[in-house]
Amino acid sequence: MIRLFVGLGNPGPEYEATRHNAGFWWVDALAGKLGARLAHERGYQALVARVNGHAGDGGPVWLLEPMTFMNRSGVSVAALARFYKIAPDDILVVHDELDLVPGQAKLKRGGSAAGHNGLKDIQGLLGTPDFWRLRLGIGHPGVKSEVVSWVLKKPSPADRDAIDEAIARSLAALPLLLAGQMDRATTAVHSPPPRPKPPRPAAPSATPGDAASPPSDDGGHR
Repeated sequence: MIRLFVGLGNPGPEYEATRHNAGFWWVDALAGKLGARLAHERGYQALVARVNGHAGDGGPVWLLEPMTFMNRSGVSVAALARFYKIAPDDILVVHDELDLVPGQAKLKRGGSAAGHNGLKDIQGLLGTPDFWRLRLGIGHPGVKSEVVSWVLKKPSPADRDAIDEAIARSLAALPLLLAGQMDRATTAVHSPPPRPKPPRPAAPSATPGDAASPPSDDGGHR
């Protein structure tokens, strides 16, 4: 079961709305869903919230946003995980993903960091890649040399809406994540969004001459 939810991003108002902070957006939404308040914990160099009674066994869960900048995210994650004896398999790291389009979200356990500096640092300080990741699509600029600029810029309004919709859909799997039903959670996260219902056809408008004639008073004889 997931006991520690980590959102990756960069601290500071200048980064708040940039693509690289998609993990922060997810944990902020989770905090709102659980009625939790993230507060700065100097010992972990992070914003942290503890929410009691939500894990599958009735224990607490933690929400964490490292304030160390992306490439040192593992400092916060490893410190909290070790203090509370949270196994890597019980950690979910939420991060932006270049290889998915905005609106997509994918859940997986383990794997490479694929060039993501936050994941790379977490793997190094936990000593294993075997934690869960929730990948939020932000799209790719199409040119490798533009990646750094791309992740540190704001998405278009349409892309931000799509990312927010992916966040909402993936949060619907929260009860499964907390219960440790990871296969079902993966299926739920990977399910495509429901297609909008087609608009109902408009009722045909009446045309002159279609209206019924008023009854005559000649007994029906003309």
